[in-house]
Amino acid sequence: MSSGPRRGVENKLGLTLKDYKGQPSTLCKGCGHNSIANQIVQVAYELDIAQHQVLRLSGIGCSSKSPAYFLGGSFGFNSLHGRMPSLATGALMGNHSLHAIGVSGDGDTGSIGLGQFKHLIRRNVRMVYVVENNGVYGLTKGQFSATADEGQVLKYAGENKLPPVDVCMEAIVAGAGFVARSFSGDAKQVRELMKAALHFEGTAVLDIISPCVAFNNADTSTKSYGYGREHEAPLHDFGWVPVAEEIEIDDQEPGEMRVVELHDGSFIKLQKLEEDYDPSRKVEALRRLQTAHDRQEFITGLIYLDEARPTLADISNLADTPLAHLSAAQLRPSRQALAAVMDEF
Repeated sequence: MSSGPRRGVENKLGLTLKDYKGQPSTLCKGCGHNSIANQIVQVAYELDIAQHQVLRLSGIGCSSKSPAYFLGGSFGFNSLHGRMPSLATGALMGNHSLHAIGVSGDGDTGSIGLGQFKHLIRRNVRMVYVVENNGVYGLTKGQFSATADEGQVLKYAGENKLPPVDVCMEAIVAGAGFVARSFSGDAKQVRELMKAALHFEGTAVLDIISPCVAFNNADTSTKSYGYGREHEAPLHDFGWVPVAEEIEIDDQEPGEMRVVELHDGSFIKLQKLEEDYDPSRKVEALRRLQTAHDRQEFITGLIYLDEARPTLADISNLADTPLAHLSAAQLRPSRQALAAVMDEF
């Protein structure tokens, strides 16, 4: 349950929680995707985000319907299946000042869009990339997706004999600097990870296990609600602290606190649960993911963090003023300048 403010209370922008909602959901009752949309609404409200500064993007699938259900006053575009990363790259080159939230699914990202996903991360486009991961194609009635468990049996699809694609592993290997996994049933963790992801300078990948109540909710599936509740193993207690708040560090040894400052001056607080886990070590992050796979364990939390890489906007030397806000005179060379270039040939 959310512990956030009451619905009628206004934030610093004079908006209530209701003002950040979108259209009524047409997804199945109890779908984990609806819970994720609700947490995005809560986060935008708590962070006083102006909706005209947000770009919502999606591909095709049940997950890609989600952006219709949050931040109805923001910009949005529903792209072709698996092609959302290309659209995001172009849009954010045109206006790099926007907060971009892309919502995809395990099929949209792990199958038809895997190449696009990898290149978006390789370029380090500054956006939050949410994968609503349920291991099944719910929109087309229950076929296995690329993240389905090997050996899993579904009523209409039979047995899956292929190994799953691990979205977090793919993201880390491709160069993502913020990689996290969560469970749609853990509202607090989803909110805190989303807050930190929105303040990360680069591609922030959130792989959120989101049970499909219609086709893949048997407790034997690692993408089911029951399995998530029973087997979730958080790496740490995760919290995000805005710039203006005072940071207090507890020096006690048990449950040691680690504080990480992000580019904009906000902070991530990691309360240690696993004794030796360090999210800044890439090899350790990959090893921990593989260990979890071997043990059929469902780890959640911030798996990897690296702020060293410049974003695509940085390496492209984009001006502070977004291209979309520049005048035609500023964007186009004059006749004299064009003539001078032509004279060189």
